[in-house]
Amino acid sequence: MSGPRSGAGRPPLVDRFGRVHRDLRISLTDRCSLRCTYCMPAEGVPWLPGPTMLTTDEIVRIARVAVGLGITEIRLTGGEPLLRPDAVEVVRRLAALDGPDGPPEVSLTTNGLRLPALAAPLREAGLARVNVSLDTLRRETFRTLTRRDRLEATLAGIAAADAAGLHPVKLNAVVMRGVNDDEVVDLVRFAVERGYQMRFIEQMPLDPGHTWDRRAMVTQAEILERLRAAFTLTEVPGRGSAPAELWHVDGGPATVGVIASVTAPFCGACDRVRLTADGQLRACLFARAETDLRSLVREGADDAALEAAFRACLAAKKAGHDIDDPAFLQPDRPMSAIGG
Repeated sequence: MSGPRSGAGRPPLVDRFGRVHRDLRISLTDRCSLRCTYCMPAEGVPWLPGPTMLTTDEIVRIARVAVGLGITEIRLTGGEPLLRPDAVEVVRRLAALDGPDGPPEVSLTTNGLRLPALAAPLREAGLARVNVSLDTLRRETFRTLTRRDRLEATLAGIAAADAAGLHPVKLNAVVMRGVNDDEVVDLVRFAVERGYQMRFIEQMPLDPGHTWDRRAMVTQAEILERLRAAFTLTEVPGRGSAPAELWHVDGGPATVGVIASVTAPFCGACDRVRLTADGQLRACLFARAETDLRSLVREGADDAALEAAFRACLAAKKAGHDIDDPAFLQPDRPMSAIGG
């Protein structure tokens, strides 16, 4: 059943460090059509059992409460979110929600493989923009990295998003030493020539095998050093809560970004909270504790109980992810099961 609708006048979602949370990441599935080496093993990982996955009605119910509490952006993630058969309908229903600040902006992170068929319907349903994973422009590297020969399909998906007006089209690349670190300049040129926005990501300790090694990680400083050998970079001020630090390329308007979660963490401005595909609320990507919203919803909790669960989750949020703490432990779930 539903209780009183959250709305104007309710306190925002604030943690004990004063961070106001306005960004909800919702994982639609833990399934994926690729097997990226930094995300899952070749054989995949055990998928979440179907009955544990949130239904569309449950996703919308939880999101409605969150929007009423001041969430203004909803990012759909996975796994690969477009493997969910009703992904377009999910977008349509989420984009129709209304909160104190109006409807939320709904965006999506994808590997791009289903965008040729779905970009236009997603745009019509209310999707604002997409982030597409593109770690390499080399077919053999793509095949080795993802264990699938799908580079051309990914590039077609990016072009389809552009043609459908899902702007800005952002491209994400996880930079890995000896794999694609020599491609950062080529990736920026590819993006700038087509009007896309390139974003590089430091590899994070979220692999299922827990083999991440900071000493082998390509840092933000290294990425910028390579880029500055080819471009003039000018820092863009006013980052706010965005995870990417931006630089204008050769005077702009094109930009390149680096998400340096490890060497230059931005936890102090974090405004994100995450909902897994099986209904667990996480205050941080690296959290080891979760708040079970699925059980609350299925046991008939009202909106006030869901609001209290959101607030309790954020009340326990740490100041930072503690990757540099010698006692740091990776989350039990890999990235594909958390949602990016």
